[in-house]
Amino acid sequence: MNSLSSLRSLFLTTRLNQCRRLSVVNKLKEELTSEQVYQREKKYGAHNYSPLPVALTKGRGVYVWDVEGRKYIDCLSAYSSVNQGHCHPKIVQALLSQASELALTSRAFYADVLGEYEEFITKLFGYDKVLPMNTGVEAGETSCKLARRWGYDVKKVPANQARIVFAEGNFWGRTLAAISSSSDPTCYERFGPYMPGLSLVPYNNLQALEEEFQENPTTVAFMVEPIQGEAGVVVPDEGYLRGVRDLCDKYNVLWIADEVQTGLGRTGKMLAVEHENVMPDMLLLGKALSGGVYPVSAVLANDEVMLTIKPGEHGSTYGGNPVASRVAMAALNVLLEEKLPENATRLGNMMQNELKKLPQDIVTVVRGKGLFIAMVIKDTGAYNAWEVCLRLRDNGLLAKPTHDDIIRFAPPLVINDAQAEECLDIIEKTITSFHK
Repeated sequence: MNSLSSLRSLFLTTRLNQCRRLSVVNKLKEELTSEQVYQREKKYGAHNYSPLPVALTKGRGVYVWDVEGRKYIDCLSAYSSVNQGHCHPKIVQALLSQASELALTSRAFYADVLGEYEEFITKLFGYDKVLPMNTGVEAGETSCKLARRWGYDVKKVPANQARIVFAEGNFWGRTLAAISSSSDPTCYERFGPYMPGLSLVPYNNLQALEEEFQENPTTVAFMVEPIQGEAGVVVPDEGYLRGVRDLCDKYNVLWIADEVQTGLGRTGKMLAVEHENVMPDMLLLGKALSGGVYPVSAVLANDEVMLTIKPGEHGSTYGGNPVASRVAMAALNVLLEEKLPENATRLGNMMQNELKKLPQDIVTVVRGKGLFIAMVIKDTGAYNAWEVCLRLRDNGLLAKPTHDDIIRFAPPLVINDAQAEECLDIIEKTITSFHK
């Protein structure tokens, strides 16, 4: 009898705990106001971001909706991750289809879809090999390891003396190597000690780059964004990328092109380096490589570089998994089939021309390439870029400041003429409202 009583007690306790857990889950699923979303994140999440106050719950194409049902044009595209638009049906279908068959094996075994993806992406961009990773910063870290190994095995740099050069104003993530190569105190202050063997030169300055190569013959690589994104869509002089290619050839240095944000149609070409018809030794891709539905990144290089890494010397449990491989192929095909780079060129030129007509006492500079556009806001004390973005939000458009006085406009590349005009109308309405 005591045994039966104990079993009943255990059953009732178990059911009670299940009901409590179900209650917690149901409570989490309850409809929340935007303010409740903000407060829950503030209470339970790390405070390493300062989002624009808008709580999103749905996205389709160029539009997103908040929890109260308000509709906005997304002009940030998750920092160019959703170039193909939110929830593109072909990419989502690729995700669901593969996830229902085989999602992850690790690289301990072969998976049939990985080789298909590797062949597809290497032939598309003209490289011998690809090393698949998950995030953009992982691609950057991987390229640094590859460059160092190439330096020791091929260039014959003395052990532990390999140097990698970066451009001032760069941003490629927040790992220790990334912040060690940063010129932004917000990124690196009070996170030291920093990784040795990394140096900085001014962006868009070929003379400074050559002097660095001359002074440091153990330099193995130069990593640079063809257009600096986080710095505020800083476009270099025409000929800069060609000059980088020539100097790297002259001094036997690998050129690493960080196209995580500028690549995959954003600037009006599949790759931003194509604007000068040059090819880097290593190409870094991420963000829109998955259309925003899954973390996927890649490092592409030829055999002389890639085959310096041997089994066991680098890897990733999730890198190149079946879902990532299938999603990446779908995302790349959407860019090609829908001619999204061409759309970025056409509408990007139109939008830049119109934005340059805005009052110059508020908008001091408009620059960019394709649908990668920056607008510099004059900080008068009465308003700044953050205040402009808040008013843009109130008028139905989402953008985010960078470096206090710059607003980036990077809508999904699926944007059409009417939607581009809608963006311009909102921006004009917002900017002119500050005259009142």
